[in-house]
Amino acid sequence: MKSISEIISAVPLFEGLPDEQLNEIKKIAVSRHYSKGETIFSEGEPGDGFYVIAEGLVKIYKVSSEGKEQILHIFGIGEPFGEVPVFTGQPFPANAEAIAKSRLLFFPRADFVDLITKNPSLALNMLAMLSMRLRQFTVQIENLSLKEVPGRLASYLIFLAEEQGKEDSIRLGISKNQLASLLGTIPETLSRIFSKMTDMKLIEVEGRNIRLLDRSGLVHLAEHGTTFSDRQAPSLKA
Repeated sequence: MKSISEIISAVPLFEGLPDEQLNEIKKIAVSRHYSKGETIFSEGEPGDGFYVIAEGLVKIYKVSSEGKEQILHIFGIGEPFGEVPVFTGQPFPANAEAIAKSRLLFFPRADFVDLITKNPSLALNMLAMLSMRLRQFTVQIENLSLKEVPGRLASYLIFLAEEQGKEDSIRLGISKNQLASLLGTIPETLSRIFSKMTDMKLIEVEGRNIRLLDRSGLVHLAEHGTTFSDRQAPSLKA
């Protein structure tokens, strides 16, 4: 198991900070453990600090008045979440749940704000992280509002390939039910799209392992909602 110092030094949020500042950050970090399915915080609760994932996976989600769940983000090792309330002092705007056994580092808001006041370079790192999150939200809103489900799935597969540093193969870190929620659809529709994309030789699926057989076709699908081979294959629309 990695030490708190090792975890903190590898977090992009703290990248480039000198050892003495990393040590100050370590002093305020609180290690917390969560079981799979355990709630970390709920929408509306006081934003009393933020978290960094040391081990495991966490989903950030909202629930509609009808009880439908929409996953906003899924975060893995080294990623912070819940950091917006650190600046705003507002309640958490969504729910967080561990979707695997997880170890998190919790940073209390008051202590972290005090560190930012003393270390402007930390504030710049925080702003860079928030800017990146804003860009991710913008892309997600565009995908959900302007693209059909096939385009959303193709975009996500390409994103995963880039994130995992792979050219033609990826591994899903979440279940297909969770992926459906993330893409704003239902599992049955997602399964049909996977089958059609497989029939069209765009991908090959084996459990959570996916080979990208036609990357240019996936890029075209992500951008336009259609593939170059649409004339030879059934429509991808669910």
